[in-house]
Amino acid sequence: MNQDMVRKQKKYRRTWISFAVILFLLLLVFFSAINTGSLSVSFGQLLRGLFVEYDENVAAVYDLRFPRILISMLAGAAIAVSGVLFQAVLKNPLADPGIIGISSGAGFAAVCVSTFFPTLYFFTPFAAFFGGVAAFFLVYCLSWKQGLSPLRIILTGVAVDALFTGLSSIFSTMTGGQRTGVASIVEAHITQKTWSDVGTLFPYVLAGLFLAILFVGECNLLSLEDKTARGLGINVNRTRIVISLTAVLLASVSTAVAGAVSFLGLIVPHIGRLLVGSDHKVLIPFSTLAGAFTFLLADTIGRTIAAPYEVSAAVIMSVVGGPFFILLLRRSKKYGN
Repeated sequence: MNQDMVRKQKKYRRTWISFAVILFLLLLVFFSAINTGSLSVSFGQLLRGLFVEYDENVAAVYDLRFPRILISMLAGAAIAVSGVLFQAVLKNPLADPGIIGISSGAGFAAVCVSTFFPTLYFFTPFAAFFGGVAAFFLVYCLSWKQGLSPLRIILTGVAVDALFTGLSSIFSTMTGGQRTGVASIVEAHITQKTWSDVGTLFPYVLAGLFLAILFVGECNLLSLEDKTARGLGINVNRTRIVISLTAVLLASVSTAVAGAVSFLGLIVPHIGRLLVGSDHKVLIPFSTLAGAFTFLLADTIGRTIAAPYEVSAAVIMSVVGGPFFILLLRRSKKYGN
């Protein structure tokens, strides 16, 4: 009994330390991102320029860097939590909205709107959501063969991702490869994002994260056998559909604004489970902070690693996430058969 109490206290302490560390790192990267570039402002100057008196440098930072920083944080949080939800629903720790084709399906729908109906820009998140839903059910149906095999889901998802990515690239080529509009979605460039983009993304991400928090109990129950979950009064199929739609919403709206980013929804949940455990009541809030930190860090590195040129955060995540994904495959005998 005493050992159980000691174990619980250690776990509780480790959880709080993990939250404190990730919050500190997020704030550190946030202020680093503010001062990354030709303009640099001190913390005091930033506060004065924002709340006391007009400062030309602070105004430039506010208009040019703050939208990009906030979009990175919102999109990172959304993609990470989406990965947590997909892994819970599919019972597959290798599930990621980028790997299984959700992001590319959403991106293709967003590209179609940007190409053929540019005046309907504010409806892009809706189109991306339906594109993500279509991609998810396509992967789900093609993977079904007397049940769902985790490896089959991954392989089908890779094929669906390649299909939608290729179609999106065709439209990107047709538009001349400019950094705005279609190309920014395909290549995940957030260089020229504005406060309007923040306003578009924020309510959808907030709604998706709120729904994810509401379903933390159901996510924990889905880790059990379906018979056990039904015995506890859970409608397993309906719960899977609702949580899947929430995950698709988070992945799709972030793709519509920030572009398709792979491996973020895979890496963050795994690190979260190592640090705070598998209880979704803790894992989802932690993944929200860790996802925001990871995406913002990748974007900040991309802005500085080849200055004055920029490397997309999606490219940074692919370089880091590819080896991480291979390592997970090699360490897991279950998915290697």
